[in-house]
Amino acid sequence: MISKDNKLKVNGVHAWFLAARPKTLTGAAVPVVVGITMAFCDIRQASTFPLTWHFNYLPALLCLLFAFIMQIDANFINDFFDCVKGTDRDDRLGPKRACAQGWISLGAMKQGIALTTVLGIAVGLPLIIWGGWWMLLVGLLCVLFAFLYTTKLCYLGLGDVLVLIFFGLVPVCITYFIQLYPRTLVSGASALNWQVAIASLAVGLVTDNLLIVNNFRDRDQDHQSGKNTLIVRFRAQWGARLYLIIGIAAVLLCVPFAFHGRLWATLLPCLYLIPHLITWRKMMRIWQGRELNQVLGATARNILIFGVLLSVGIVLV
Repeated sequence: MISKDNKLKVNGVHAWFLAARPKTLTGAAVPVVVGITMAFCDIRQASTFPLTWHFNYLPALLCLLFAFIMQIDANFINDFFDCVKGTDRDDRLGPKRACAQGWISLGAMKQGIALTTVLGIAVGLPLIIWGGWWMLLVGLLCVLFAFLYTTKLCYLGLGDVLVLIFFGLVPVCITYFIQLYPRTLVSGASALNWQVAIASLAVGLVTDNLLIVNNFRDRDQDHQSGKNTLIVRFRAQWGARLYLIIGIAAVLLCVPFAFHGRLWATLLPCLYLIPHLITWRKMMRIWQGRELNQVLGATARNILIFGVLLSVGIVLV
């Protein structure tokens, strides 16, 4: 069977690939990579931790896989419920969605959501070995809010808060914590520090710009659908300024690294401002319509740039 746009086989491999939204996986990977990098460098500095310790690659890989799977799961959930609620209408300006276009049937998408949810739990469950039973609670919260975001919270304008938490604080801090927690049981040292917290906030802010662009583009449709995003509440001009300010704030958060032996972790992220400002000017020039999808792609690229610059800066002590 061919979908209603006569382009894809219904429930075919290509349809599932598009439904997974591979471009969004950048936002899932960057915070985990930053957390891995910080843990690796801190463990490598023997003066910081007096006991002999080695970086454990298995939980790091599991953290990355869990982030990928939960991102795909959240995308499937978003695709399904937006179609059922009628949010993905024919006048949608963003990339086409699988259920709304008929690429994937609603029944098949339910099965896809169930499969990715179970797979995410299966991948995340072993992290209890390294992070303790707290990891079970963290995993359950990730699954719960993947559903709550699309079904409830995004309509209340809380999407930006969730991005800051689940694409910043949680993945960076938890990835770091899992590497250091077994050691703290022996040495009594802390499994987290202020530098990890700052890095997580910076990554969360940069990633939130992806949501801001989405909401900026869809502001008229969201208003009609009763989706009270921050852009709908405070208008487009405010949203455009927020995009610019958030990127600058992320770079400023990296300044304290320079005063604690990580000068490059301050200097290199400053280079992120170049593509950030270019993308913001493009956003201001286009202002509305489907062309803003170009800004969306550029923002995803900028997240990767920031993550690479910060990670390299952390390594170059």
